[in-house]
Amino acid sequence: MPAPEIGPGELLIRVEASGICGTDVLQWYRRDKTPLILGHEIAGEIAGVGEGLTQYRKGQRVSASHHVPCGRCNYCLRGRETVCPTLRKTHFDPGGFAEFLRLPQINVELGGVYPLPDNLSYEEATFIEPLACVLRGQRLAGLSKGKSVLVMGCGISGLLHIQLARLKGASFIAACDIVDYRLKQAKLRGADAAIDAQKEDLPGRFRQLNRGKAADLVIIATGAKAAHIQALETVECGGCVLFFAATDEGVTIPLSINNVFWRNEITLTSSYAAAPKEHLKALELLSRRKIAVKELITHRFGLAKIQEGFRLVAQAQDSLKVIVEPQK
Repeated sequence: MPAPEIGPGELLIRVEASGICGTDVLQWYRRDKTPLILGHEIAGEIAGVGEGLTQYRKGQRVSASHHVPCGRCNYCLRGRETVCPTLRKTHFDPGGFAEFLRLPQINVELGGVYPLPDNLSYEEATFIEPLACVLRGQRLAGLSKGKSVLVMGCGISGLLHIQLARLKGASFIAACDIVDYRLKQAKLRGADAAIDAQKEDLPGRFRQLNRGKAADLVIIATGAKAAHIQALETVECGGCVLFFAATDEGVTIPLSINNVFWRNEITLTSSYAAAPKEHLKALELLSRRKIAVKELITHRFGLAKIQEGFRLVAQAQDSLKVIVEPQK
């Protein structure tokens, strides 16, 4: 398809790498938005600079945010940028799985462009957005040094959560999944223990491994309903459960008000997307090699084989990060 035309204050980005996110394969999430070109975890080079922009140049390597908050509304001023109405309305044109995309003026003006250092490859830079989401989630959940953590789901988000929790000084990190390949990856990325949630008694096994205590923080990085139920059985009194991943449409779980809130003072919180400040922090961590991501890339596809990439992500078996390379 032809490259989009840009106007004043806009950028044209030649997309070199774009990661497939788990939300890209959720049918209910994309159903009401079709037809559209997906893709939001992007990196590339500036191919065109709109009138009035002096801080950017053609050929400059960048990543960009598809969603940006206004920074002025009540939500933004309270640090809840990801529920900002402006953030929900902003987007790429047409999307990150295109050869070229137009970055609207509002995205540029509100801080949604991130120049890349020379030591960070395009494919590594596609992790800026997912790592930014992980950073925001752990901040909202109050993860700090010395806390025990259970990460449920060992896809890309789960593996990034493990690495970041280790970097923050978590005292004990366990991960659970139902796929052996992903459990092995969790151990490689820093988990102290990897538990098969189908074959083992997850709440009991975690306590056994953690000196009889449940988890101070449970991070649900999977949409499986069973995981949400197990999370409430594995969190410590006074602990926190972070709902990080989307589920299938219409999923509900039973909840005991007395046991969860009144008696045990458990905090349930959620996290969606990320703000520019988290993107900048993610970029810093990646460029300083504090979070390792290159080893998480298992597959690369050109646009002609993008459906194979979607299939691998949807199956969630022996793949981790799948990168689309629109120029190949």
